[in-house]
Amino acid sequence: MKNTKGIILAGGAGTRMYPMTQLYSKQLISVYDKPMIYYPLSTLILSGIREVLIISNVETIPYYKKLFKDGSHLGMKIEYAVQDAPKGIAEAFIIGEEFIGDDQVCLILGDNIFYGYLDFLRYAIKENEGATVFGYYVKDPERYGVVEFDESGQAISIEEKPKIPKSKYAVPGIYIFDNTSSARSKKIAPSNRGEVEITDLIKTYLSEENLKVKKIGRGIAWLDSGTPESLLDASAFIAAIEQRQGLKVGCIEESAYQMKFIDKKGMDQIIEEMPNSYYRDYLKGL
Repeated sequence: MKNTKGIILAGGAGTRMYPMTQLYSKQLISVYDKPMIYYPLSTLILSGIREVLIISNVETIPYYKKLFKDGSHLGMKIEYAVQDAPKGIAEAFIIGEEFIGDDQVCLILGDNIFYGYLDFLRYAIKENEGATVFGYYVKDPERYGVVEFDESGQAISIEEKPKIPKSKYAVPGIYIFDNTSSARSKKIAPSNRGEVEITDLIKTYLSEENLKVKKIGRGIAWLDSGTPESLLDASAFIAAIEQRQGLKVGCIEESAYQMKFIDKKGMDQIIEEMPNSYYRDYLKGL
């Protein structure tokens, strides 16, 4: 089975979240009871990925290192890299070229939250050959990259924030690419925004008929927490789930334990090093 590594792109200027982002990137802002970045990291863990590269700005990397260290306590290997300026999502593959090596890679944006059974992601990672992206039905597709399908359900085009969308299927911020993604990204000319666009990278696979687009069913919630309004909505959603069920969403220690990255002894050690808190009590209750 092919090895898959993960990248979390957790930088950006965060202008929509100003002044919250004056000190560090938005992925450290809390979504209900955890830093935002816990949720995409948990998603990667639950998809079976043990090696993760976190990309952010130079000011924020030290905070991530304080949160996750080298990842060994979670049974993982976590590395860090700097993106000097927000030059596009696809630049992550250029920055992470050495990290990716000969493996395929799953990139998730640091402000994207997925809730529900992640079988769709695990299967896509297992079956991926070239590139796989996802289609999620939304009421306002003009805000996103949009996939157009033919009558047989095959993807035939993808457009970034079109004024007249050709479908209501948006591409959420999680992508799977083979190890040619770095070389491809290097060849992409920056857009008018000065960014190496992820849509342009996806189009290289589409033109070669080497792209799969998997539609995500209604049982999955996708939340983009990149604005004050969406951050509030995401926090309210997570709070409602956790308070109703008594189970946490985006708990990286629980995810690592569930995926057998760590055993009971490893979990006990994590708990031992935590201060007294509701979070610690929850982990003890597992």
